[in-house]
Amino acid sequence: MARQRVLVVDDEESITDALELILSEGYEVKTAGSAAGADVLLAGGRPFDLVFTDLRLPDATGIELLDRIKAETPDTQVILMTAHGSLDVTIEAIKRGAYYYLEKPFTPEQVSMLAGRALQFGQISRENKVLKQALSTEGESEVFGITGRSPHLRQIIETIRTAAPSDASVLIEGESGTGKELVATALHVQSRRSAGPYIRINCAALPSELIESELFGYKKGAFTGADRDKRGLIEAASGGTLLLDEIAEMPAHLQTKLLRVLQDRRLRRLGDEQETTVDFRLLCSTNRDTAQMIQDGTLRKDLFFRVSTIRIKVPPLRERLDDVSLLAERFLQTYTSRYDKPIRAISPATFSLLMRYDWPGNIRELESVIEHAVLFAREEELMPEDLPEHIHAARASHSRCLIPPYMTMEEIEREAIAQTLERTGGNVKKTAEILDYHRPTLYRKLKRFGLMTVAPAEDDDEVD
Repeated sequence: MARQRVLVVDDEESITDALELILSEGYEVKTAGSAAGADVLLAGGRPFDLVFTDLRLPDATGIELLDRIKAETPDTQVILMTAHGSLDVTIEAIKRGAYYYLEKPFTPEQVSMLAGRALQFGQISRENKVLKQALSTEGESEVFGITGRSPHLRQIIETIRTAAPSDASVLIEGESGTGKELVATALHVQSRRSAGPYIRINCAALPSELIESELFGYKKGAFTGADRDKRGLIEAASGGTLLLDEIAEMPAHLQTKLLRVLQDRRLRRLGDEQETTVDFRLLCSTNRDTAQMIQDGTLRKDLFFRVSTIRIKVPPLRERLDDVSLLAERFLQTYTSRYDKPIRAISPATFSLLMRYDWPGNIRELESVIEHAVLFAREEELMPEDLPEHIHAARASHSRCLIPPYMTMEEIEREAIAQTLERTGGNVKKTAEILDYHRPTLYRKLKRFGLMTVAPAEDDDEVD
């Protein structure tokens, strides 16, 4: 990952040299002795994440440079340096977008602390801007790879936005392939720990005898083969986030040990007599029924309560069919680009098949199906024959459509139109294609059923 970029602007070389020395260990640092020199650096290459600028420069004021920076790259954070301690100027700078000010003379600790806080503020601001933009979109949402327009999805995104800034433990539940790891990643990236490590371990993928040493670490000589000290993944996650995937697969005695770590925030490596303080945020996920696991004794109740301060249930794809078309189109773009295939769309008949399938493998299965279809497609659209055979077989084996008793044909037709219109996000053209109506016919039915929300397009064919 590219290091964050810092620009220092001051006509005193002793100041630029000092700041470069202090900051270069953690950041990519450039220096300039004037506003003109700063403009050259600001105009070229990747934007700077942070700028330290003196209030008084040979060819401009720091306020003027601040205005230019904020006009060109609003997300760049600016810290004004001054030896004059003018409170009025400082307040004016902050009003115009400066993060804060640094008064000369300064200490290395002051510089490091202020830079760290400014960069963290900038990162959080950028991420919140992306998140708010996605949440305000009436149709679809895509945040950190989480795609969809369904109410379930939007509720999950809202929960992420609320829960991420805290250190509360989160339990993410859902079937395999629903996107639990994407939710966990979003929680980390949105948190105040996003600059720290993000450690993931699948408890089901490791033999039970290795989980303890992987999580807690060990001292040299603790067991045969322990020829050196090794810190565990909990220690490695210090200052960041630890994700325990399939936590219910953890042996009972390790659940007890983990619970103690969560309570005391201290751990002891295998074979060690000393305890180590740890500071991490815990996320857990499982594809199993936690209530049943507690009843069966495979998951400790006290650990469950400790790791599930916040619970996020990711619904299976069959319960968020509104999102199938969005996800399918996203995967289509991914794989047409990867395999250099000139496919521009998914045909309505193919969408109809995708919408009628149960998706036991959830999003992961849908991605695999679209990749298969792209590889075998011969037209500019994905056609039904491009889909794997099991999609067709599933359609023939059962029907998803359950009609409540005593509904008239007109009521059934109205409900079919209303649901399809909702799933297409109000797109009349796509609704007409799915239901096999001419658009003028659909417009008349929308008007008759009281579902009309838009006027007919001028180029609609008037033939029924």
